[in-house]
Amino acid sequence: MTVNNEYILSGGRVVDPFQGIEAVMDLGVRDGRIADPAALGNAEKIDVSGLVVAPGFIDLHVHLRQPGSSAAETIATGTRAAAAGGFTAVVAMPNTNPPVDTVATVEYLRYYAEKNGVVKIHPCGCMTNGFAGQEMAALGSLKNAGIAAISDDGRCIQNHDLMKHIVEYAKALELPILDHCEDEILKGGGVMHEGVWSVLLGMKGMSPVAEELMVARDIIFARMIDWKIHLQHLSTKGSVEQVRAARKRGIPVTAEVTPHHLALTDEYIKKFDSDYKVNPPLRSPEDRQALLEGLADGTITVIATDHAPHTPTSKLVEFDYAPFGIIGLETAVPVTLRELYHSGILSLRDFVAKFTVGPAEVLGFDNRGLKPGCEADITIIDLQREVTVDANKFRSKSRNTPFNGLTFKGKAVATVVDGKFVFSEL
Repeated sequence: MTVNNEYILSGGRVVDPFQGIEAVMDLGVRDGRIADPAALGNAEKIDVSGLVVAPGFIDLHVHLRQPGSSAAETIATGTRAAAAGGFTAVVAMPNTNPPVDTVATVEYLRYYAEKNGVVKIHPCGCMTNGFAGQEMAALGSLKNAGIAAISDDGRCIQNHDLMKHIVEYAKALELPILDHCEDEILKGGGVMHEGVWSVLLGMKGMSPVAEELMVARDIIFARMIDWKIHLQHLSTKGSVEQVRAARKRGIPVTAEVTPHHLALTDEYIKKFDSDYKVNPPLRSPEDRQALLEGLADGTITVIATDHAPHTPTSKLVEFDYAPFGIIGLETAVPVTLRELYHSGILSLRDFVAKFTVGPAEVLGFDNRGLKPGCEADITIIDLQREVTVDANKFRSKSRNTPFNGLTFKGKAVATVVDGKFVFSEL
């Protein structure tokens, strides 16, 4: 879609939780920024009647796989998938090969993001050298190089003294921490949720306590050090209860949940399909209900995909030996609209906030949404358009989704980054 530097999105339902706006109105764009439509005169008009016009969605949790695993995903393919899913910005996880623990790797990411990316990429740096959980990375140098946050996602630092040390340094550097909470001993060799279905299927289970123990640890450190810790992909009822209690006490913790944990449970593992194998694993119906309630009452402020691409051959093995992870950038909005908005659990404004206000607050961004003068990052959604997931048509390089062939109502139909349409089905 080609448009001029000045245009007006006309007649859309503007939903901007940053400003508390939800109204049918025109929205102007001039030279990559939001503008007052009344000041644009004879600008081109783009009819978005009946569509939702929202601030650009941010995904806090994306694996772009570059450098090191470009057979599964690249910056080019991953950002095109993000654009097709309605995301204007992603936070790239650092567990690449080599990991993002040096200034050179950050510069590599920023170079290829500028060269090949179609949405904004915020690099995340490792908390430990070599992503090994043994020694703190050079956090100050990484911040100066341009990282937006730190994480050892995919692994959890088991040494509590080291983790405490990292939180103290992160506070001094004002770096957000995004933590994958998992006790490796309690996880054992598990491949799915420890419960009724793991017993029935004869599979090694992963105890919910493995997650909950580290959630408790991080909450303690957030309280002690008074620095924010964001808990990645919560999956259990116990984790939600701990975060709810901590936030009521004013402890600076936030949490995210993935679309697949909202839509699926451990019963799906009976298909023995490795596209359902994720970490943390799909949990029980009781856990899923707790996640929905956590979103509804504000305990969980972020929805993030944990987009984890793998090559088809790596997933075409026995369930026990397949890697953890599924892709989610192109299915996140349809899946969560079904589970949260069309089901009546969240209002439209609250739904949009989980993809915008929540992530911006975690990263400490001064995002003012669709206010005139702000960067024109915009997500446009058709709440009623039916979409049948066809993995073969994904922009992502990978196909490992459990939602292939399913039909949903609602999807992102256009994505605008700095005023430019990077995806459009208008």
